[in-house]
Amino acid sequence: MLFHSSLRKELSRSFGATLVVLVTIVMTMMLIRTLGLASKGSVNPADVFIVMAYTVLGYMPTILSLSLFIAIVGTLSRMYRDSEMVIWFSSGRGLTDFVEPLFRFAWPVLILIAAMALVGWPWANSQTIGMRQQYEQRSDVERVTPGEFRESSGRMRVFFIDKDTPDGATATNVFIWAIERGLQITTSARSGRIEDVGPNRFLMLSNGQRLERPLLPTSGLKISEFKTYGTRAGGSSDATANTTPPRARTTLSLLRDRSSASLGELGWRIGMLLAAINFVLLALTVSSVNPRVGRSGNLLFALFAFVIYYNLLNLGQSWVSSGRYGMGSFMLLLHGGVFLIGTTWLMLRNNNWGQRKKHARVIAGGLPTPQPQPPKIDPIS
Repeated sequence: MLFHSSLRKELSRSFGATLVVLVTIVMTMMLIRTLGLASKGSVNPADVFIVMAYTVLGYMPTILSLSLFIAIVGTLSRMYRDSEMVIWFSSGRGLTDFVEPLFRFAWPVLILIAAMALVGWPWANSQTIGMRQQYEQRSDVERVTPGEFRESSGRMRVFFIDKDTPDGATATNVFIWAIERGLQITTSARSGRIEDVGPNRFLMLSNGQRLERPLLPTSGLKISEFKTYGTRAGGSSDATANTTPPRARTTLSLLRDRSSASLGELGWRIGMLLAAINFVLLALTVSSVNPRVGRSGNLLFALFAFVIYYNLLNLGQSWVSSGRYGMGSFMLLLHGGVFLIGTTWLMLRNNNWGQRKKHARVIAGGLPTPQPQPPKIDPIS
């Protein structure tokens, strides 16, 4: 019918435009952030765009929820300003009649939000964490670029090499400056190679010398020459990954694990879907435009409500993870409370409009029709 089709068509255009704008903004912010991590050595510079794509993919539940919320608020606000809502109300439609077409439009987006929150979010985080751990577990020599001084992973040593082999395991003209056991140690060698000794990785130097100087101003300077010398190079040949954080674990593993951290993460993922459903109802109630406030007044209020709701969702995750609240009780309090507020507000506004329309009909049909009065004739005195 015309009512449903016209509303869904305009919502689709508004949602698509909003989604493109928000994704562009988030991609720009994530690119700047990822470039900063790459400059600090936390991310491989060659994987900047891949890490950025995974990060944006992880934020898609929030982006989709905000796009849906803004699209509904913007579309209904435009209809209020152009008096289209008055026409629909006058034809017998109420605010509650907008719930069905809004959810008919929103249900594919809600399914996508649920899929991204339950599956896409942990997968993107696991990929990003895996890439960062793999890059951080490199040996110290593998971190060094020929012709540049570079710090080690522990920032207690400085490396310099002249040339290296394509595999990154052998280098020539190696220089190492380190602080160990209260000594300032300078080591130089003609060549060096990486060797795995058990679970550890060592840098084996050949044909060099070693100078040890105390950090405190005391006497003692030791110079030694060596043919072969081994030093810990950092990294591990078969280093095991650290414990996977809850945000990178699958939803099924969180369901099996009943710890507070797992419940907090699980509550956040399910809460994203419940929040998106509540945003549809809230958008319907906050979309009315007051000409005295201005065109952007209701949009600012809607964004403010979104920020508060989203921050409460994140705050609840930390509370559940710390054991202060249970997952079920907090979700019932937050999402159930917002749903109750939204439906109550919607019913009040719908009944208020119905009473106004009924009052207008009574006034229009209840006033008596004025009858012509005969002219007054003064009696002849």
